[in-house]
Amino acid sequence: MEHSTHDQVRLGFIGAGNIGKVHMNAFRLLEGVELVAVTDAVRSVAETAKDQFGVLRVYDTPKQLLEDKSIDALVIGVPNHLHASLAVAALQAKKHVLLEKPMALDAEEAKAIVRAERDSGKRLMIAHQMRWSTEAIAVKEQVNCGGLGNVYAAKAGWFRRKGIPGWGTWFTRKAEAGGGPLIDIGVHMLDLALFLMGNPNPVSVVGSTYAKFGPERRGIGDWGKPDWDGYFDVEDFALALIKMENGSTLTLEVSWAVHMDTDSQPFVHILGDKGGASLRGDSGKLLTEIYAYPVDVPLTRPSGDIGDRVRLSQHFIECVRGNQEPISSSLAGLTTQLILDAIYESSRTGRQIELDWSI
Repeated sequence: MEHSTHDQVRLGFIGAGNIGKVHMNAFRLLEGVELVAVTDAVRSVAETAKDQFGVLRVYDTPKQLLEDKSIDALVIGVPNHLHASLAVAALQAKKHVLLEKPMALDAEEAKAIVRAERDSGKRLMIAHQMRWSTEAIAVKEQVNCGGLGNVYAAKAGWFRRKGIPGWGTWFTRKAEAGGGPLIDIGVHMLDLALFLMGNPNPVSVVGSTYAKFGPERRGIGDWGKPDWDGYFDVEDFALALIKMENGSTLTLEVSWAVHMDTDSQPFVHILGDKGGASLRGDSGKLLTEIYAYPVDVPLTRPSGDIGDRVRLSQHFIECVRGNQEPISSSLAGLTTQLILDAIYESSRTGRQIELDWSI
């Protein structure tokens, strides 16, 4: 596996919108990292990011940036329908890649990325920052050491009561986003739950999706600017049951808009026969039973915590240097993509869907 041959890692950024700026802000805090170049569909947006985060130069197109041989790795933060083509092109240009979620629009695109990574000798990592919270790290340590025993089930979700982002923009157009909350926030919860369960192999899915608010222009959130000349053809609520090869089960429920009493925080519950774990928002706890009494152990975030985004960025840099393998790998991205596709197909057909792992 090829990696950077020098200590200084030189980064390029494709996409300088909201998520691109989040990544630039995290990487500029790291030693031994140089923000070399940025490109965006709107050059003025790239110029603003260049000045704000100390990036050396702006390119007009991704192609120009990919041709810059001084760049070791790329961060791709663009609309979903561009993920696959840009990730494949970056790998073919011999760049390591940090790719925003979801990995692609569908599993076929995700498989093309996996093949490109294998052919390139480079590393691709999916930017799932939720794995890097202190609470998630603590739960994962307990799972790995057997503290929870046999993990047989998990429940994950994220109910936003009124949170449809950018109505009418690419966020709510299936051809550009791939889906609604299932693709947007469900992918995070899927990835985190599978990770904390010990990465069991999913084999079948039953799911349903609904669009009850978006088509009526209700449930609008405050993320993104609406385009009232656009349209909404994705779901605004989804739920699924995912069965694993080892017999464990994961249930998933996510919404952009729903009439229910919710704190709008993401949550994951991990059920083991010796103990359990619950994460909600920025808090968490471990749960067990001692001498017939239920016992909860709170998971507290230390003061001065550097944050999940910075830890994710540090890990990616170590992967580029060849010191580690990506924790949220391309195969992890493919796993969630297969499940997402299966949920949509199950909803469409009313059937249980078996996952196709052929690459």
